[in-house]
Amino acid sequence: MNAVILANGWIKGGRDGARQALADFWTAVGKQMPMGMVTQGESDAISLSPASKLLANWAAYFSPSQLNPFDLNPLRDLIACQVDFEQLRSACPFKLFVGATQANTGKLRVFRESELTLDMLLASACLPKVHRAVEIDSEPYWDGGYSANPAVFPLFYDCDSSDVLLVLLSPLQRDDTPRTVDEIEARIVELAFSAHFMREMRMFLHAIDHASPGFLTMGRLERRLQKLRFHMIDSSQLASLQRTDTKLLAHPLFLERLREQGQARAGTWLAEHFAAVGRQSTVDIRKWFA
Repeated sequence: MNAVILANGWIKGGRDGARQALADFWTAVGKQMPMGMVTQGESDAISLSPASKLLANWAAYFSPSQLNPFDLNPLRDLIACQVDFEQLRSACPFKLFVGATQANTGKLRVFRESELTLDMLLASACLPKVHRAVEIDSEPYWDGGYSANPAVFPLFYDCDSSDVLLVLLSPLQRDDTPRTVDEIEARIVELAFSAHFMREMRMFLHAIDHASPGFLTMGRLERRLQKLRFHMIDSSQLASLQRTDTKLLAHPLFLERLREQGQARAGTWLAEHFAAVGRQSTVDIRKWFA
């Protein structure tokens, strides 16, 4: 969503247009949640109200087709109003890789900017307990996170830059073992969504280790592997991302806080590591993925 909104805004007004497009999109998303669904507790902590949690737990016993027989999706209308897909396909300033999972086969499909449609974008964010599967070419699709979260390989095979910046929203490692039912369920979901990413990063590490040491004996892929530089902004330890109900908390106050925290983390990373971009990695991928 962010990638497509950013690209669409950039077409219209460069960097400023991209910033405004992202702000407009998330402001509109925030307006979808009624004020009474959240509470503000100690230290200005924002969470779902008890009634909202009860409703969410109750809804978990029904499928999307039972809860929403007419397949109403406010997100579809919102994106249709904000994104010009025809212009995006013909004049996108960036390479876009939007992943979705074929529900029947489990295969990953990566949609490119030159073919992107509204349905493809919705498919990439289709959580099957919340939305019905999105059909594309008569094939049902779910969120791309079930098969890649996200897909890193297109950045290696289809892009020229050797710098890859990873932005973590879920921790790669927990200090405490989950013990309560809620903690265990939350960790199972995290592991399910991060497993493909961990495996893909481990594959890059093994490929680098097994690349030919001599420049003259290196092939094109080996030279590309040796040039890869990885960077990482780790936002996973933010308290605002630790609670399980934040995945349902599309409230304007909460979204505004996430944006402020994201800007602060990005600013800190730039101040510490920007000079290394184009020269060397700033994260030890062996520590995290070996």
